Parts: sequence; structure tokens; C-alpha cells
Amino acid sequence: MSEPRAKLHTLKQAWGENILAPQTQRFPERRSRFTTSSEVIEVRPLYSPDDLGPADETTAVAYAERLGFPGEYPFTRGVQPNMYRGRLWTMRQYAGFASAAESNRRYHLLLQQGQTGLSVAFDLPTQIGYDADHELAEGEVGKVGVSISSLRDMETLLAGLPLDRVSISMTINAPAAVLLAMVVAVGKQQGVTPAQLRGTTQNDILKEYIARGTYIFPPGPSMRLVTDIFRYCAAEAPKWNTISISGYHMREAGCTAVQEVAFTLANGIEYVQQAVAAGLDVDSFARQLSFFFNAHNNFLEEIAKFRAARRLWAKTLRERFGARDPESWRLRFHTQTGGSTLTAQQPDNNIVRVTLQALAAVLGGTQSLHTNGKDEALALPTETSVEIALRTQQIIAHESGVADTVDPRGGSYYIEWLTDEIERQAGDYLARIDALGGALRAVEEGFIQREIQQAAYQTQRAIESGEQVVVGVNRFQRDEAPVSELLRVDERVRTAQVDALAQLRVERDNHRVEQALARVEQAARDPQALLMPLLVEAVEAYATLGEICDTLRRVFGEYTPESWV
Repeated sequence: MSEPRAKLHTLKQAWGENILAPQTQRFPERRSRFTTSSEVIEVRPLYSPDDLGPADETTAVAYAERLGFPGEYPFTRGVQPNMYRGRLWTMRQYAGFASAAESNRRYHLLLQQGQTGLSVAFDLPTQIGYDADHELAEGEVGKVGVSISSLRDMETLLAGLPLDRVSISMTINAPAAVLLAMVVAVGKQQGVTPAQLRGTTQNDILKEYIARGTYIFPPGPSMRLVTDIFRYCAAEAPKWNTISISGYHMREAGCTAVQEVAFTLANGIEYVQQAVAAGLDVDSFARQLSFFFNAHNNFLEEIAKFRAARRLWAKTLRERFGARDPESWRLRFHTQTGGSTLTAQQPDNNIVRVTLQALAAVLGGTQSLHTNGKDEALALPTETSVEIALRTQQIIAHESGVADTVDPRGGSYYIEWLTDEIERQAGDYLARIDALGGALRAVEEGFIQREIQQAAYQTQRAIESGEQVVVGVNRFQRDEAPVSELLRVDERVRTAQVDALAQLRVERDNHRVEQALARVEQAARDPQALLMPLLVEAVEAYATLGEICDTLRRVFGEYTPESWV
């Protein structure tokens, strides 16, 4: 055996003994023996240049520095040593519509069908801090997610779901602290302490200013609410992911894969800087940061994107912020297949698109995954399309064999070159954002927004010219009848919600509500005060989401965006 090859062999052996073996004790492998479908070829946990024959010194050094081994810095090949051999990714289908009771029924159905985590979609009024009876909520209650106006709604939404065993992800940003307070309160009713709760609040306000628009407060107070959750969860809820730093919505708005990595990590850097400036030690909260990426159509580019993002983040936390705990260096992420890639034309084609996108996410090392329904270009998904989407994940997990070895695409000449190139170009963007003064300043100046707008414009031009083919839209079209079986949310949902709110305001102790809201307002006026415990008190008094957000509006004001066109 040559000396470089022997060096790689020694490194791999040390990884197996010191990193892989302890992880396998925690999460034993799903099968006693992994083979290909012929059951003749045994599949090893990991492949490296050591398995291919002679390696020179350059190969050995480059492998150790650029790729390494799974579960080890720089995590290019995955954040866990054995990845899916020990535990599959969490199958977390995004769901929620109409009333809390109707959404709760959908959640129980998904769990019965084999889903392993819940992801809550909220309606637009909830996302921007209005109760269902607010005049601006008319026509929107329950339409794009579930309507939550008070703790009573959250109690119904989570009824029968053991919060110490089921993880809950919530796509909520501006009022994230209030919705987290409601989950904490429901947990207490179940006898589940905050320390036992597992889940995620999206809580990523910067991307709201950039691409999505469901903001309430100006950036300064909004960042305070973000770091308030960091501080509270570091002390009280260590299993809860305090934020899901989201590239997904920027990709939906039209950014490229490189921009998705760069802008997502730039936002992450800003959150870390804000938390450190607020007095938090980076290792006290960094392990509770999570990420959320899009899986788009270019299969190999998406795999490389995930690997590049992992490596960049590990370097950033270790070298820029001086994080010492390896847990702080790990970029853990949820993936959702690309909603903007779905077409209203020939919607069955979307099943194929979603399958490829989901496979890219798995080969890229995702920790959890949502697969879109085939009809989501037209409406909220029906139960049938939701089941097909979930079955897509299950077939990848149990029939394809891609989960049987770690990072099966690692070592491909193209994948490794593309991973390096995405890292390089994303690094250039990060340097430009640093020169502007960081992500918050770049957002305030409209730099990120303009870059995304330009990328979206170029893509649209390519589609309209036919240079970029979209099957069924600008090539291979056909005449087809409109899709008839679509999910529609009844307008009576709002009427029922309004009636329930009126009843709640009669039955609750309104003096207790006023006192709780007064304490929230007083704390909001004190920049050093911690808001989360007071928000838990307020929701437990059955103060509504709108009442709490209005209290904060009086102190913080509301954000008015500028035009960046």
C-alpha cells in the first residue's frame, strides 16, 4: 500500500473508531446488512479515494482538508457519521388550512401514513399578527394555512399530539415568539416541560424583508425578538431549534443556487453577530440554529449546493466567530421541493419534478424533507396528492438504496468541482455583503433584493425565449381540461373563528389579560428585558395573537418597505 493511500486508510480507520462507532451505538443501523438489490454486493457505510486504488500525496491532503469524513469538520460529506444508515431524515410534510380542528385531523392522518414530524402552515392574518376578526383578515382566514388567534386554537391544533415525542416545525416569523409561547403553554398543559419540546420556529425575519413580506415591526425590534428566542431557548428549551434560516423563499423569489447559499449564510452571520452583540456566547446558542433550503430542478447543482453550504458555514462559525464546540459548526437543514418549479399545465409532471428534487435533497444530506403535492400550482394539495408526495419520500428511503451509504455522490469529479465553485462564488457574495456592513445593512440598502430581482428577470426571459425548457409550458404542450378536484376552503371558516373569538373574550378573565399585556408593553420598552416568559404568561391568560402584536406595535411601530426597483 502506498504511503498516501496508507495515510487515507489510517484517517478513515480513526474516523470509524472515534466518530462512527459512538454514533452507531446511539442510532443502530436500520439493517444488519446493507446490499444492492441483487443482495450479492455489500454496501459499505462510506466510500473514499481509499476504496479506488492508489492515491498520491496531493489527493490525500486535499481529501482531508476539503471533504473529510461525515460527522467531522468541515462536514462536506454530512453532519452525522452514519447519516441515513442509522436514522432516516424526518419526513415533515408542510400542512395546515382552515380551522385548527381541520388541520389537526390532517396531522393525525399524516402521522398514520408514516410521516415522522409535523410542519405547521399558518394563514396570512396569523403570519402578520392579526386575529381572525380583524378587518384586514377578511377573505384570508384559513386560506393558505391554519388560523390561530389564541391559545384555545393552539390547544385544538395540537390535541392528541404528544409534544415530548412529536417534533413541531412552525413556519412563522414576525410573531414567532408568540406562537412559540403558545406551544410552550400547550406543552405545560400536557405535563411536557419546555426542555422536552422538540421542533423549530422559522423566526427568520431578514428574508421577510428580502423576499416574502410577512413582516410587522422594523428591523431593529424584529432582531431583538429573534435574539430573545435564542436566549430563552438556550436556557429553557435546549432541544428546540430557535430559527430556520431560510434560503427557500429567496429561491422562490427567483435567486440562483449560488445566491441562495450566499444570502442565506449572510443572514445567518447577521443573526449570530446580533446575538453575540446582545451578550450571548456563540456556543450557547449556535447548536440550536437550523437552515431551510429549496430543492430545485438542476439535480447535480442542488447536491453540490447543499455540500458547499455545509462547508462554508462550518468554516464561518469556527474561524470567524471562534466557536469551539463542533456542534456549533454543523449546518443542519430542512429541505422543501421547489414550489416555483411546479406547473399548472400537465400537473402530473410535477410528480417527476418533485421526485428528482427530493432525491437531490437526500443525496445532499438533508435532515428533514417536505415534498410538494402535484396540484400546488393550482391550490392547497388534496389528501390524495399529499399521500403521493409522502410516498415519494418513502420510496426513496426504502426502495432506492441511496440511503444505504453515506454521501454516495461524494468523490464525483463534477460534484466536487461544482461544490468548490459554488463555495467560491458564494464566498465572493459574502465578501461584498461584508463590505456593505453585513446582511442587515445590505437589506436596508436593497442590495440583496436587487440581485434577486435581476436573477428572476433573467430566468423569465430564458423561459419566454425557449432557451430554458419547461416541459408542458414552453415545449411539449397539449390541450387539457381544467383540473376539477381541488381543495377549497369554505368562507364559513372565518365566521366560526370570529364567533369563537367573541366567546373567548366573554369567558376569559379580562383583568388578567390587561395585566399581562401591560407587563409585555413595559418589558418591550426596556431593551434589556426578556420578553418570552411574559409572552407565555399572556397567552396563558388567553390574550389573543392580535392583542399581543398590537401591544408590541405601540412600542416598536410598523415597518414600511421602500421600493428597490
